[in-house]
Amino acid sequence: MSATPMKKTAAVAALCLLAAPAMAHPGHGESAGFLAGLAHPFTGIDHLLAMLGVGLWGGQQRHGLAQPATFLGMMLFGALAGMAGLTVPGLETGIAATVALMGLAIALALALPNWLGMGLVGLFALAHGNAHGQELPAVSAACGFMLASAILLFAGRFIGQVLAERMLRVAGVALTAAGVVLMGMN
Repeated sequence: MSATPMKKTAAVAALCLLAAPAMAHPGHGESAGFLAGLAHPFTGIDHLLAMLGVGLWGGQQRHGLAQPATFLGMMLFGALAGMAGLTVPGLETGIAATVALMGLAIALALALPNWLGMGLVGLFALAHGNAHGQELPAVSAACGFMLASAILLFAGRFIGQVLAERMLRVAGVALTAAGVVLMGMN
């Protein structure tokens, strides 16, 4: 890799680490409809990075659509639990940890059997879904955040399939660093 792309990658990673926290879970007031749900995964850096990371890792493994489908299904299950009032202890730290762990899996090009990878992303999805369901308990909001999540997962997957392995690993390192910073903020 030449110096210029390496400098650009380092600059992007530094910006990720210096960005002000944009956690996805402050109160949403009265705007809990479809558009609030649609915006939710894009406006919280923890959700944005985790879902892109799951997509990147899935694209890196090339196991088909099982991981994104598992993530969406388990996220919906977690959201329903959150809507019902079930609260996961340490949720914010757990969500930040999913960013770090996804980044580590990408950086190491971790190849797991498909069933194990599906189980891992399914656990991560439960946490993300639970947070979504607690913050946006309306069915219309759930439809919005499910759509936004699908977009992020498939965008990450596409990028993971076309990006050079070296760049994927650099992205993984940046995700891991961002996840560690997010965990420190909780």
